Amino acid sequence: MTDTTEKAAVRVSTAAPVPAPASRRTRARRGVTPWLFLIAPLALLITFTYAPIVNMLAYSFTDWDGVSPVLHYTGAANYEEVLTRPDLFEVFWVSGYYLAASVVQIVLALYFATVLSFDVRFRNFFKGVLFFPYLINGVAIGFVFLYFFQDGGTLDSVLALFGAHTDHAWLSTPVSANTSLAGVSVWRYLGLNFVLFLGAIQSIPGELYEAAELDGANRWHQFRHIIAPGIKPVLTLTVILSISGSLSVFEIPYIMTGGATGTETFVIQTVNLAFRFNKTGLASAAAVVLLLIILLVTWVQRRLVPDDKVDLV
Repeated sequence: MTDTTEKAAVRVSTAAPVPAPASRRTRARRGVTPWLFLIAPLALLITFTYAPIVNMLAYSFTDWDGVSPVLHYTGAANYEEVLTRPDLFEVFWVSGYYLAASVVQIVLALYFATVLSFDVRFRNFFKGVLFFPYLINGVAIGFVFLYFFQDGGTLDSVLALFGAHTDHAWLSTPVSANTSLAGVSVWRYLGLNFVLFLGAIQSIPGELYEAAELDGANRWHQFRHIIAPGIKPVLTLTVILSISGSLSVFEIPYIMTGGATGTETFVIQTVNLAFRFNKTGLASAAAVVLLLIILLVTWVQRRLVPDDKVDLV
């Protein structure tokens, strides 16, 4: 027997045995098993998300007041009223304050995420400080900052320490009230964007930073040519969330001002239509219009800034 024959025999004898094909029952069990794990989350998703949306869509074509067991089909009358009443859309100007605050929020979150992604002293402590406000309940934040901005409150006391004595009522005029509320939203949601950016930055291979340092690149060059392209998908997602959040602000202005002094948002207006004026059908139509606006804005943004695949390696 030649060497070639011996090698071939050894290769055949040491080869792994070919597994027998799975039976039909085994294949069926494997196909059903993933769906068994999805039953609970799908049931919750359908019950608390899609079913309410379907009900809201159905109510938008009726004159239901939210209390009476009787409701009448009105066709597209509610949508016609929503689209022909300018006062219902004037509140979107308030969203401009939160949109500007979102820009500040994204810039600050990106800055802190970039700085704390490198070796900085006490960086874990600062990570916790930045993310902690996002863990606090929104109602609690509203009450805390309600006392913070009141006349002679915490803000006035802090300013008095620096010699700035002011009797300014921070929540009494539309401009100062919306600016203050937008500042609260920056403080609260900064941690969420910070964590998203930090996770994206830390997913970039460390060899790229080492190669850049060998080439003489400073931190700005590393951010411009490595970090910024590497986190583009996360940055796009953050911008989409910020725009949709700016259009649907609710809890902070509702708790702190109740929509008074020109701080009423579209969602607060919709809630008032449903529960204060008993126009649940009209409020449902307004909610559907808001949903369509958010979907349209998201689609336009995705068309303008496509989610290109990033390959830095």
